[in-house]
Amino acid sequence: MDPFSLRRPFIANPLKTKDDLASYLVNLLNPLEAHTSPGGARIHLGHTATHYDEAAAQLEGFSRPIWGLASLLAGGGHYSGAQRWVDGYANGTNPDHAEFWGNMRSKDQRMVECSAIGFSLAVAKGELWDRMSKEAQKNFEDWLGGMNDKEMPNTNWLWFRVFANLGLSKVGSPRYDAKRMKADMDHLDTFYIGEGWSRDGPEGVVQLDYYSSSFAIQFAQLVYSKLAQDEDPKRCEEYRNRARRFAQDFVHYFDPEGRAIPFGRSMTYRFAMSSFWGALAFADVELPAPLTWGVVKGLQLRNIRYWLKQPGAYYSDGTMTIGYCYPNLNMTENYNSPGSPYWCCKSFITLSLPTSHPFWASPEEPYPTSLLGTVAPLYKPLHIASNLGGHTFILSSGQQCSYPVKQSAAKYGKFAYSSAFGYSVPTGALTLEELSADNALALSDDQGETWKCRRETREARIEDGKWLHSMWYPWKGVEVETWLVPPAQEAPLWHLRVHRVKTGRELTSAEGGFAIHGQREDGRALEPAPEGLIGTYEQSGEARATSSAGVSGVADLRSGGEREAKVIRTDANSNLIVARAVLPTLVAVYDPGEHWLVTAVFAVPSREGENVPPDGWQNEWKKRPVIPAELAKLF
Repeated sequence: MDPFSLRRPFIANPLKTKDDLASYLVNLLNPLEAHTSPGGARIHLGHTATHYDEAAAQLEGFSRPIWGLASLLAGGGHYSGAQRWVDGYANGTNPDHAEFWGNMRSKDQRMVECSAIGFSLAVAKGELWDRMSKEAQKNFEDWLGGMNDKEMPNTNWLWFRVFANLGLSKVGSPRYDAKRMKADMDHLDTFYIGEGWSRDGPEGVVQLDYYSSSFAIQFAQLVYSKLAQDEDPKRCEEYRNRARRFAQDFVHYFDPEGRAIPFGRSMTYRFAMSSFWGALAFADVELPAPLTWGVVKGLQLRNIRYWLKQPGAYYSDGTMTIGYCYPNLNMTENYNSPGSPYWCCKSFITLSLPTSHPFWASPEEPYPTSLLGTVAPLYKPLHIASNLGGHTFILSSGQQCSYPVKQSAAKYGKFAYSSAFGYSVPTGALTLEELSADNALALSDDQGETWKCRRETREARIEDGKWLHSMWYPWKGVEVETWLVPPAQEAPLWHLRVHRVKTGRELTSAEGGFAIHGQREDGRALEPAPEGLIGTYEQSGEARATSSAGVSGVADLRSGGEREAKVIRTDANSNLIVARAVLPTLVAVYDPGEHWLVTAVFAVPSREGENVPPDGWQNEWKKRPVIPAELAKLF
């Protein structure tokens, strides 16, 4: 037996019932005890730093598990360690205690953690608030209400103050500021852009990632619609309507095995990605077809099961790592503390529901069959989603982070993002191996010394529901026009990229497909192998890698062998899902002028538990996607 599994008692958890989910939560909460301060107010899980202070980082470790704890207690569950958090509330908000969290300032990280705290007061008052002394309650409400006169970022952060006030209102605190909460709500509603989607900020912000859904906005709207129904019925109904519409798009970001498509920032929040589905149940939303409670239950539980099975998501003591499928600081943001991953505890919100609720009472159903084998344009986020051929991924254009975020070009600017293969982030900028430019066209104007990929996209649009079109400008005097064409039934494992590059200088280009696990079954690196076998394959204009994870390849459809095909062994720890990856890539050098690049990209993942590519992939590889006539005539 793997000795590590002994430290993960949940490894055999089938995660089918409410009791199973509660058991998994308890197995996440228990290891935190050894890292909790004597007064209960701080949880210290590691020594890596953030842009904010250490007291706020340890408050984060304390607060984020509360999403799960409060839901468990609200649903009639019991946790023997709940007193640690009751003590923490009292001591963390006591200015005279050594573990005082510190008063809030404008744009303070402490504001973020008020979201879970406010939620806990609203749903588990009897189990948390009522167990505190009157003096402790007074300190607590003074501390929490202290954010009402502070400046906040003009983003989803405003929801954190809404939740603080919502909690204060539910415990009858005089520090509840109804006027402040309404003003925040009215402003947050200006982020709404239609079809269920909200920006993560004001006009001009084009981030529509998981913060627009499970990490923040949609989740918050749904929880608010349940807790504030009596006081704000019109707005609450509007939020439920938005969720119904949004769900019809959001379902395309999940695959039949339960994985969500990694895209954007804060990927270390892991199964918080699926918390929207639990929030739908919490808010008792009337579901749109083809969604049923059995389908929603499956979407949520399969996603959590996936993360339960990822050994790299946990340290040997059962606490969670910073990273995605394994510890990885390359892909993190400077606001990710060791406690950040526990934002995933939002997905335990269904523990607050009785077993009679249709979410728990309905038999789990698979991914909707009507959505399998489809291609769906998603107009607000400027994505085209596809699960043709058993591969769930999105083509992407038009998004970029509105403020500096580490690796933002990788998180928002790539051409495609996959549930099976994830995405890669650079470990450096001096070689293609460091760049790890999967699903990107990397350009260099210094003979490969440094590289740029698409970061800021302009004039992005979905044309006639068929493909994505965008412009991007890596340097002055260089412009790239890109069309992304989704798979078609005739060649379901291929998508197409067309680029028109206009340059006033010599450029080197490198275009990558999907990064894929780069090891053989014996653990050694993939080696060149005959066509169709496990290994790498390179020939004129074509490169491919085959491993236990599936098959990834690229083919040059235009230059007649001008682009060199190679399989690059990317730097370790660059890909979110696998620590050792390889990347089929096409490389060329171009003189000043106009150049057309036409790239066919092939990918098929192995099915869950099989560790071999699906039968018939060799025949699919021999096919090539057809260049649409409207694009071909531009050449």
